[in-house]
Amino acid sequence: MAEIREWAQGLEEIRDLIGGEFARTEPRNNAVNYIRGLLSDEERKNSWTLSERAGQGTPDGMQRLLSTTDWDPDAVRDALVGYVKKHLGDAKGILAIDETGFLKKGTASAGVARQYSGTAGRVENCQIGVFLTYASPAGRTFLDRELYLPKAWIEDPARCKRAGVPEERVMATKPVLAAEMIERALDAGIQAEWATGDAVYGQHAGLRRRLEARGLHYVMAVPMNQRVITPAPGSFGTEGRADALFAGLDGRAWRTRTAGTGTKGERLYAWARIRINGPAETGEHWLLARRSLKDPTDLAYFICFTPEKVTLIELARVAGARWAIEETFQTSKGETGLDHYQVRQYTGWYRHITLSMFAHAFLSVIRSKKGDLTRAPSNW
Repeated sequence: MAEIREWAQGLEEIRDLIGGEFARTEPRNNAVNYIRGLLSDEERKNSWTLSERAGQGTPDGMQRLLSTTDWDPDAVRDALVGYVKKHLGDAKGILAIDETGFLKKGTASAGVARQYSGTAGRVENCQIGVFLTYASPAGRTFLDRELYLPKAWIEDPARCKRAGVPEERVMATKPVLAAEMIERALDAGIQAEWATGDAVYGQHAGLRRRLEARGLHYVMAVPMNQRVITPAPGSFGTEGRADALFAGLDGRAWRTRTAGTGTKGERLYAWARIRINGPAETGEHWLLARRSLKDPTDLAYFICFTPEKVTLIELARVAGARWAIEETFQTSKGETGLDHYQVRQYTGWYRHITLSMFAHAFLSVIRSKKGDLTRAPSNW
């Protein structure tokens, strides 16, 4: 009973946070029931199953919630950021950026195209969502999301109109979407010391400059052919590729450090770093490498902007935090129906995804208070 009461109180907090975004009682209740259903043990969490769970005879109310009801998913997103800030915020927080694919049939769903999906590991017909997550000592969850629209969509106004894409939506690369989300989070008062992401984002110099301009340190993955400039006496420096620079290091430069605890215990790797030139007036720039202890040919590379005198242990910790977003994708798809939607319209995507993110944040807050409580209590 105590667990049920705590979950009910937590859901009431969310109702209070988002209730003002709905002009009428029905959609307000539907939004809360939608989140409640996403937290349930239903195998498929769509408008039909969530309506049945809420005691509604038809899915019409839930479908309207995702389509025609007047509410702004960005305003609910802002409430989510405040909720995460209150319950999970920490000065040592890490912002992690990544994307996930949603496999789709046909050509009508907003943003759908034949494109590479890391989820599938190949080119598929899918939508791509770019997500910002937050990891702190208290927990990890989502903060923001953007639907990536390929160039073919932006160049086809009629197709965009049919899918409900706003006329003001312009072409934006994934790193640009990432930068905008990070800046929104910082503007909203999210505490963060670091940012991290994979090579799609790390190799984008514009994104890195925007992070530095906000004073946000980062450890961002880059490809092996990333070119950097290392300091050299009497000159501007020497340019080289990441893989070549580390291949020339003395073996004593490598140290075994943990990238954090995984499902099988400590994730131990060999790590090394090389100082590089960078544009920031404060802080330091490094090229970091991670090498498998079992397979010395298995390496990953990172470009870093750091506080002065940062330790290798700290860099390894931040690099390892990138797994937080992968784990968040897994738990949200498995527990809060992130990929269970049946909508084609642009607004419908944002509405379902935002409510699913809120459900995941709720679980993360409960987990931070009670331990590894990932399922709703019985009779929920």
